[in-house]
Amino acid sequence: MPRLGVYALIVCLLAVAAAVISFAQGSLLGIVWVLLAGLSSNMAWYYVKRAKDERRGSVTG
Repeated sequence: MPRLGVYALIVCLLAVAAAVISFAQGSLLGIVWVLLAGLSSNMAWYYVKRAKDERRGSVTG
């Protein structure tokens, strides 16, 4: 797994934990954490897929 993918996954997990804590405390700031978790999960998915495609040799450009 590429290093940026690992970092994005860690950020995603931390954002999910922060969202749960924020919502448990009754704060609407959790919405921001949910959006950040969504963004970082997409980044992690992208970097993992890109690394897999590079290993197969199907990346052009």
